[in-house]
Amino acid sequence: MTTTPADGPPVPVPVVVVLPDGQKLTARLWARRETPRGWLYEVGLPAYSNTEDGDVQAAEYRVWVRAPEHVRPVDGVAYDAVPTERLPAPSAVREVLGPRRPSGWVLQKVGGRRPGPAVLHAVDCTDAPQNAPQLSLERALDVAERPSTRLCSLCGAAQELDPMLRGFEQIENG
Repeated sequence: MTTTPADGPPVPVPVVVVLPDGQKLTARLWARRETPRGWLYEVGLPAYSNTEDGDVQAAEYRVWVRAPEHVRPVDGVAYDAVPTERLPAPSAVREVLGPRRPSGWVLQKVGGRRPGPAVLHAVDCTDAPQNAPQLSLERALDVAERPSTRLCSLCGAAQELDPMLRGFEQIENG
């Protein structure tokens, strides 16, 4: 949290930081950020550093800490001029579905024969071969249509590709 005097750059304001061992230090508050997991405050903790010629000088160590767990206000200090960033909240859809999986498909050849039996996996499947080339959706659908290709049920390749191969009616009528 900084204030900006009319004649110069922003000036940080004091804040109390609670260290992991319970000690409390007065630090300088530079900024705050609201994230989906809560507030973070960028604080400058007093420290010392060594110069190239071996001297010791006063320094500041900047770090982002959680608020209010690690930060306390100082009585009588106004924090309304501190630069504040509010990150957009995640959509309800993304919260329910979770992070998107990487796109792409990989083919695992079974028995080493060409064009013999194979298993089609999503690129992030734990059973997918590590160094197999990644297939586009169009190529994966071509491979999936072969009678010798099985779609992996562990990673959901079957649930994702079957509707595109056989039509969405089978889901509604099934």
